[in-house]
Amino acid sequence: MHTLKIHRETDENQFSLGKAALIAGLGLLIMAVAVPIAEFYISPKLLVGNRTETVNNIVNNKALFTLSIFLHFITLICDILVAWALYIFLRPVMKDLSLVTAWFRLLYTSMYLVALANLVKVLNLTNSSGIIETSQLSDNVAFYLNSFQFEWSFGLIIFGVYLLLLGYLVYKATYIPNIFGVLLFIAGFGYLFHTLGTFFAPDYDLDFLFFTFFGELILMLWLLIKGRKVDLNI
Repeated sequence: MHTLKIHRETDENQFSLGKAALIAGLGLLIMAVAVPIAEFYISPKLLVGNRTETVNNIVNNKALFTLSIFLHFITLICDILVAWALYIFLRPVMKDLSLVTAWFRLLYTSMYLVALANLVKVLNLTNSSGIIETSQLSDNVAFYLNSFQFEWSFGLIIFGVYLLLLGYLVYKATYIPNIFGVLLFIAGFGYLFHTLGTFFAPDYDLDFLFFTFFGELILMLWLLIKGRKVDLNI
């Protein structure tokens, strides 16, 4: 009777770990699609060097600009789900550290939300103004667009710390290949150096660090393919 109970609890635990891995992987996949569309497809179409032209682009393509905001918002929701799912998935390694790691991602998400509010303000400005050529409107829009990038970038410092903590947990996990922990370490340092560089050394081109950012994407593939099948006897 006791043996049956132990096996039953183990099966439930195994299922919860696999389900958590699948949710985390799907969340990361959605983010891997949503953010590039918003930042590398929509933004270059609308946000140009000339302030007046940028305002006109937003006004004339309001649906596209609104879509970019909602893509960022979907990413925020996925960040929360991923934080929770990875906490469950890595809880067997170190429960307390897994919780702290999840909170770091949630802290980053809250900073991301504050930054995103600037884009909502831009949408409100362009909706409520009937004279889009005024210099005041152009200056206000430029201010909020710059604030979005600046505040989001500041939040990426926290995200870099999160990746370092996540990398340590993944490296210590016996059911995840150690190489993924190393890749997450590299990604974390990449985020930290690149983001801090934009604040303290803006004249230096640190775009070469972009290649370090793929650690979480590689983990995503593993979670979707192998992680959902993790079988632990704990």
